[in-house]
Amino acid sequence: MRIIISPAKKMKIDTDSLDYHQLPEFIKDTEILLEYLKGLSYEDVKSVWNCSDKIAVLNYERIQNMELYRNLTPAILAFEGIQYQYMAPVVFQTNEFAYLEKHLRILSGFYGMLSPFDGVAPYRLEMQAKLKGDKLNSLYEFWNSKLADKLFSESNCIVNLASKEYSKCISDYLNEKIRFVTCVFGETIGEKVIEKGTLVKMARGEMVRFMAENKIEDVEDIKSFNRLNYVFADHLSDKNTYVFLKKEK
Repeated sequence: MRIIISPAKKMKIDTDSLDYHQLPEFIKDTEILLEYLKGLSYEDVKSVWNCSDKIAVLNYERIQNMELYRNLTPAILAFEGIQYQYMAPVVFQTNEFAYLEKHLRILSGFYGMLSPFDGVAPYRLEMQAKLKGDKLNSLYEFWNSKLADKLFSESNCIVNLASKEYSKCISDYLNEKIRFVTCVFGETIGEKVIEKGTLVKMARGEMVRFMAENKIEDVEDIKSFNRLNYVFADHLSDKNTYVFLKKEK
């Protein structure tokens, strides 16, 4: 079993807490992307990022000075978004880190796919970014089936905790041998199950923590997840979609 999650836009450098174990699997592809980004003007790269000047200036400087092989942070500690805050890797025990190293994969527009202890540098490049090159205009085309092929070589059961922007890098290449279980965290409004962005990110982080703390090896066992007032809704779920509803207070 493998768990896939999205990266976060906000990143930090932490070379003190834990050592990274290895370089990312697709580092040579990352070199190509870095060379491309370094060749863009400030205005062009800002439009790729689609962000404010404050964020663009920070990341433009990062790109110009980036080193892919020195002063690296383990990926699990580098991302700072809501999902990672609720995962709270800084308080994991050694055996929980070992579980994540085996089971967790972080999808990335820049690095492709990361194991938790791959060494990374802070970057900004969303998977759906519209690039400016003649030969490089879509990260979905750039990565193609590489990420899915690698993931499927590791396991035939995938727990999807990633956003659609990232999970489509995997789901577009599914075959009959792969079980792909997407977790939905929502609440019932009328007759519909509605997901709310921030709450979903919180729940995804809690689910990763739950799986690590309980050493989950069988996808059926995640149905017992009951954190943040979410409970499994059997009547709304099927083999490939597990729905968790927020209990009314």
